[in-house]
Amino acid sequence: MTEDDLHYHGHRRRLREKFLKNGLSGFADYEVVELLLTLAIPRSDVKQPAKALIARFGNLRGVLDAPLEELRCVNGIGKVAPVALQIIKAAATLYLQQCAEDRDLLADHTRLCEFWRMRIGALQNEVFEVAYLDSSYRLLRNGVETLEEGTIDRAAVYPRRVIEAALKRGAAAVVLAHNHPNANLTPTEQDKALTRAIVLAADTVHLKVVDHLIVSAQDTFSFRKSGLL
Repeated sequence: MTEDDLHYHGHRRRLREKFLKNGLSGFADYEVVELLLTLAIPRSDVKQPAKALIARFGNLRGVLDAPLEELRCVNGIGKVAPVALQIIKAAATLYLQQCAEDRDLLADHTRLCEFWRMRIGALQNEVFEVAYLDSSYRLLRNGVETLEEGTIDRAAVYPRRVIEAALKRGAAAVVLAHNHPNANLTPTEQDKALTRAIVLAADTVHLKVVDHLIVSAQDTFSFRKSGLL
């Protein structure tokens, strides 16, 4: 084992020990990325690739939100590590979803917003999703579904499909969500019209529309909190 090998193995050990002692408290973003990269790149120093990722994408969230092909353009990352980073993000999103299955989502609105920002906030095309809730406003198991995937500025959604999907799941209530890839969260007239149409259709079958969220990677707009629902 060379002197360089001894150095990066020792550095990796110190990073792990620091994490085991205090979690991620006190870690810089590049150190968190470095720690993640050690799981996918076992035999080389990953400090410089981690710093390069932060320099290119800004922070940990930017790295996890980055498209696969852009991650692979960073020197020293290779082909496996970008896939590993996307698996880590998907696992974190699933964790948030499963946490929401045990909670009253009216009382835990923040967690639901965090979940959808992570899940669809950074996508390049608009996506429309629905969360199906029981009568206590808890998320049904595996209760989030993508109903439409669209273009950079539109995903065509039909109210009838939302209602049919909710009834098929046995849901008592739904939360609607879609992303705005341009990060402008102001609802469009089409967003408002669609929300009204879904609410009217839902009323006929005694289905409650709890909220409609518009998300980006950084923020969330709530129809309910804004008085539009």
